[in-house]
Amino acid sequence: MAFRADEAARIGYEEVEAYLVPRPRDADESVRARSKEALMDIVDELGPVVDTYPTWHPLVCNHDPRHPVIAPSDRCGYKGLDHTRFFANGFITCPYHDGQKVIDSVNALPLHHVANITAERLDVEFYNPSTTPILVKCEWNRPLEMDGTIPLAIAMPLILEQELPCWRSSEVAETWESMRDLFLGRPHGARSSLFVNQETGQAIKKIWNSLIYTGMFGPIKV
Repeated sequence: MAFRADEAARIGYEEVEAYLVPRPRDADESVRARSKEALMDIVDELGPVVDTYPTWHPLVCNHDPRHPVIAPSDRCGYKGLDHTRFFANGFITCPYHDGQKVIDSVNALPLHHVANITAERLDVEFYNPSTTPILVKCEWNRPLEMDGTIPLAIAMPLILEQELPCWRSSEVAETWESMRDLFLGRPHGARSSLFVNQETGQAIKKIWNSLIYTGMFGPIKV
């Protein structure tokens, strides 16, 4: 089945709204309405709901390339995350504490050369009235595509920075099919996702295939 970005974004939003907006038994309707409005504003700012990130995305890039990370966690520098949901350019986490561990860990992340990662407390109820919602944002310092996806001029250098050093220790070359989750994030189709459009994804696939067929990573894994 063809990948339909609009449908994937709609399904993701519905799931996150059901998860983050307090249930009627936990909050009155005015509180729920304010939470829904805040969530829609966040989606407008940070892009669609996603399941996982490409391994090269600034939000998860601080990891050992030999052990890829596709979701924010302590493996890529975050502390104190709990009840977390992801967007293309940020995430909301709702810990049962004041959230200072999250903010401090974000402030301690290494500076990134094409994006700024920031964290702030939200003055709105998400998940449960006893939690403190924290919004972590990836603010790109280069323009994105008109459709909100990441252009090839940003995505490809980030992929190469991460993958090329692996030639020193790799024994086999992973095919596009086995790397697609890591390069495109989820949800995705054959060559596109909510992070990169069809044109960019096709170019990434072409460049990756050119790399593995040099033999630099070893024989192609079958």
